[in-house]
Order: sequence, then C-alpha cells, then structure tokens
Amino acid sequence: MNPVKTFLTITALTTTLAVCAEETVDSKALTALAEAGDTSAQVELAVRYRDGRGLAKDSALAMRWGHRAADLGDAAAMDFVGHAYLRGAIVERRPEIAFGYFKAAARGSAQAAFNLGQCYFGAQGTDQDIPEALHWWKRAASAGHARAASTAAMALLSGEDVAPDLAEARRLAERAAELNDPSGLVLAGELRFQAGDLDAAKAAWTKVSELRPTGPTAQPEQPSDSIAAQQGADLLKLIEHRDRDAEPGKFAWLKLPHILQGYNNCGATSCAMLARFQGRSLGGWGFKRLCPSPLGTGTDWGHLLEASKKIGLKWKLVTFTPDDDGFDRATAFLKEELDGGRPVVIDFKFIGPQYPGGEAGHTLAVTGYLAEENLYILCNPAIASPGLQLISAADLKRYWRSNYYTRHAQGVMARPAIVIDSTPPAPPPSGQDGGQNPDPSAEDKL
Repeated sequence: MNPVKTFLTITALTTTLAVCAEETVDSKALTALAEAGDTSAQVELAVRYRDGRGLAKDSALAMRWGHRAADLGDAAAMDFVGHAYLRGAIVERRPEIAFGYFKAAARGSAQAAFNLGQCYFGAQGTDQDIPEALHWWKRAASAGHARAASTAAMALLSGEDVAPDLAEARRLAERAAELNDPSGLVLAGELRFQAGDLDAAKAAWTKVSELRPTGPTAQPEQPSDSIAAQQGADLLKLIEHRDRDAEPGKFAWLKLPHILQGYNNCGATSCAMLARFQGRSLGGWGFKRLCPSPLGTGTDWGHLLEASKKIGLKWKLVTFTPDDDGFDRATAFLKEELDGGRPVVIDFKFIGPQYPGGEAGHTLAVTGYLAEENLYILCNPAIASPGLQLISAADLKRYWRSNYYTRHAQGVMARPAIVIDSTPPAPPPSGQDGGQNPDPSAEDKL
C-alpha cells in the first residue's frame, strides 16, 4: 500500500504561513527585501517558489529561501522547512529533521506547535507521545490556532492513550467553532446534536456547509478545503435518519464509535472503530501496536485480521471482483451485513498524477445505506467526528477497489472487505473430540 493514506484527510500535515509581505508585492521588490535580510520577505519568497504563485515553481529556490530565514531564527521559516521535510514533496521526506525544526519553532509559531503535536501523535520523527501532542495542540489553540483546537478535542473525545474528557473536548470544539474552523464546526455540531440541541447542531452544520460549494454527496477526491463543508451538508441530510428504525432492504444505520486516525493509520483505526463497536476499548494506535509493522507505516490487512484474534474477535476477509457483476454482489452483501447489524471495513484506491507514485489508498467503514436514494453512509477516520459521510453508489463503485490491501493480493485488483464473521464454528469430524475452526483470516472470494 502506498504510504500516502489520505481520502482528503483533516489530519494531513499542511502549513498555513502567516507572513508580513503582501502577495501584491512585486517579486523583484520582494527579492530585494529578501536579499537585504528581511525574513518575512524570505519566507514569502519561499512560499511563492514552492507553490508557483507569481513565480515559476522551483523547489531548490524555495528551500534556499526557507533555510536562509530559518537560519536567522524566523519561526515561520522553521515551520516552512519542517513541513517540507515532513511532507516530502519538494525535498526528500525526513520526519526526524521536520520534528527538529518544529520543536525549535513551536514556542514562537502556533502553526509549528500544531505540527509538533502532529509529529508526537503520529510518531513522525520521534517516539509517540499523545499527552505531549495534546500539550502542544492546546498551546497552539490558546494562541488562536483553530485546527489545533478541533484536533485536540477529537483526541480527547475518543480517548486515545489519554482519558476521555468530554467537558474539555466540548470546550475546545466550541473554541474551534468560534474561530470558524471547518472541522471545529462539524464537531461542535455533533456535540450539540448528542446533547439534544438540534437547532444548535443544525446552525453549526449549516454554517460549515456554506463555507465552500457542496454537492449531493461527498466525493472522495474533492479538494481538502471542501471536505468539512460537504460533511456539514451530509450531516444535515442525515439528521432525520439517525433515529430512524431499520428497514431491511431499505435503510440501515449503525452507530460506529469514531476515532481520529493519525498519520498513515487508517487501516488500524478503522479496525479499532469496528472493535469498539463490538465492545473492545482500544484505540487506533492500540490496534496498530498489535500488528508487526511500525507506527506511521501502512498495515497489511492480514496483520489486521491477526490482531483481531488477539483481542478475541472473529473477523474474515472477503473479496469481490472489480467488474460490474462484482459490484452488484458486493453491494448486496453490504446490505445483508448492515441489515444484520454488522458494519463493514473496505479499502479505496485513488489513481492519478497528483498522488505520490501515481496512486494512494484509504481504509474506512461502511455503516449504513439509503436504498431509496442509492446512497451509502461511511464512517471515515480521516475526517472530523462523527466521521459520517454520504457517498453515491456510482462513487462507491469507482473507488472501492484495491490491489495492495494485503500481500496475499499479489497485485490483483479486487473489492476487499473486512467483516464480522457470524458463521458458527464447524462441528468436529465424526468420531473425533475436536476439529480445527475455520481460519478467520482466510479469504473468501465471492
């Protein structure tokens, strides 16, 4: 699996630099200021070269000006350089170097403090330390960093290596909403919804839905700055269905506990949500630690199935062919599972030049469907809590596919799913005291 696990994630480590130079400043004048030692001009020049804004894209010049300002102690520049090494788009990815720059700048830059928290949370360039991540997110939030407030709120809500704290999560979510953070508005609306204040929930979701253009449903490859707006629109539509009684063949929705994933941890986090649905208490990182691959790296689905057995759960892998007939059978199976009260974990694949190596993947859960509108309800660990999204059957057909979900796939494209195995154990062979139960990690090709 390609290590870029996005699906338009709210946890992608992006940087928003606050610089003094106005975008309208002529590039020649800006260069003159930068050459004279103006660090704000140097950072702005680095951003322009990185993004191709008013200048031809030039990664080398972007890093040259970023390093020059960082060497002079400019906190925004250190965050710029750190982000470049963390993302690996314009320079070789080196998380340990990124962590050093963020740590050096965190006391002078709310953005660097946020990114430092992301490194601690996702074990990027340092050992994982979620309490330390929360410390830096809260520090950034107190300095007015809205996204840090919403991210900390979600971590406290799900209780990932820290005690859940609903009161503090609510305080931070409301702070993020006050600062007009899209994810904060989604989360604040959800907390209001859970408290029974439907009018306040609708107000928050309406506000976020109006921040960007939205469509009938979430589209997996829509721009990341639109994902929360679309989620708000989806949640407004789902309000009338979340207390609706199930109607087999027509409607199902299962309440899956949402957990915010960390860097490259969508597989383990989706499985942790499924495990919590079945009464286990571990989080996404706890589930990941049951697997042999290091934190911050992709997880083979075979290892996820083996991990489920370690906590006493019985799951299995099923696959469907990637053609039209396979999709028809896959969605019929999905509805049967959901009607039976069993969520399903699936894998998406994205293909295109915008992805490192030309492709990316993402694991998430299907938790319901609306047959009358041919829509499915997703619970996505990469977006704001409650993680709910609507997806059309056409988009589900296009993106539910993978050829790297497990080493056993051997590059063959399929529609894979991890499901709760409800099959009773096989009886022992006649004349014997016991037999071997079916292996829950075995693959059923359907």
